[in-house]
Amino acid sequence: MHDDSLFAQRSFMHLWVARLLGTAGNQILMLALAWQMYELTGSAWDLGLVGLLQFLPALPLLLPVGHAIDRYHRGRLLALCLACQVGIAAALLLAEVSGQLTRGTLLAVSVAIGVMRAIQMPTQQALVPLLVPPALLARAMAFSSAGIQAAIIGGPALGGVLFVAGAKTVYACCVLLFVLSTVLVALGVRYRHEAVTQSASLESLLAGLRFVFAHKVVLGAISLDLFAVLLGGATALLPMFAKDVLDVGATGLGLLRAAPAVGALAMSIVLTRWAIRRHTGPLLLGSVAFYGLTMLVFGWSTAFWLSMAALALGGAADMVSVVIRQTLVQLDTPDAMRGRVSAVNAVFIGASNQLGEFRAGGVAEYLGAVGSVLLGGIGTCLVAALWWRLFPALARRDALAAPEAAEVPAP
Repeated sequence: MHDDSLFAQRSFMHLWVARLLGTAGNQILMLALAWQMYELTGSAWDLGLVGLLQFLPALPLLLPVGHAIDRYHRGRLLALCLACQVGIAAALLLAEVSGQLTRGTLLAVSVAIGVMRAIQMPTQQALVPLLVPPALLARAMAFSSAGIQAAIIGGPALGGVLFVAGAKTVYACCVLLFVLSTVLVALGVRYRHEAVTQSASLESLLAGLRFVFAHKVVLGAISLDLFAVLLGGATALLPMFAKDVLDVGATGLGLLRAAPAVGALAMSIVLTRWAIRRHTGPLLLGSVAFYGLTMLVFGWSTAFWLSMAALALGGAADMVSVVIRQTLVQLDTPDAMRGRVSAVNAVFIGASNQLGEFRAGGVAEYLGAVGSVLLGGIGTCLVAALWWRLFPALARRDALAAPEAAEVPAP
């Protein structure tokens, strides 16, 4: 019998700590990259371009990454991604020390981060169900999200403080965090891996896409995140709000970036203790609509405390959406397909986050930061209403687990 405590799942806990450290390192790195880019160029377009360049590698890597996750040991693949991020952070540190940190360097690093994210995100998603029994999966997803949100809170806040000592200190901290995360995954994540001899045929590579488009609940859940965050995301514009609208500097930027995670962390703790079991469809769509409303409040606000509160409430609403979506996708997908489906999911998430940053920066170039956020908030609310009509099976979904598990052969 399985212990019903998440803390008894040793490999899962090692992964949890590794993701905590790795996410903190990534958040500090992204804060430093965005702040230095805006300091160098003062351009909203360049802030958006950073997001676009992080997304673009996900498209050509979608099919091969999904196949690799289903074929090879997922723990080793994740450790390799984290080790590469040690090199990325070290390269930034070297560029800063030598005085060679330029706009071109930051854009090139954005591409490298995008490549690693295209591999790391689906690998992590597909790894969690192998480390806990199915009955604990919803709680494990919520607890994983709690750790990630804690890192998203602590990372930017710590990054903002470290900037007082200079960018060199910031990048050195990132190197250390990625090293620790790599070691934890490489030495502490264990599961029984069955070798797969299947070749990378076109049919096998496309299986994840076919599965997603054949299962409307999965398609609706994944695409909801794509369009909601694509329109409503404001992360790329936070340096502009911190510097030009709220006048709070780099330290304030760290707090603004951390604010959504404060709300998300609080909500993830609640969901870890009291897992969502009923009314999942209405809760999912309702949480997305509420997120859009919080973005409208943030866009209108000129008070730092109100902006922080709006971002925190938006983070809480987004966490409800994240836990429901990720659990639905994992429970409705056979394990032999999880790598390929997770790769598709990761591209949709990357499109929502990174393309959302590009959209926000591009619109802000013409409408300003406030206009961009307000337009995005309205769009997110409209998406929630539209998805209620387009995906009735998702809107009516009651329990997290489908009445009948998906039975799809893995080509």
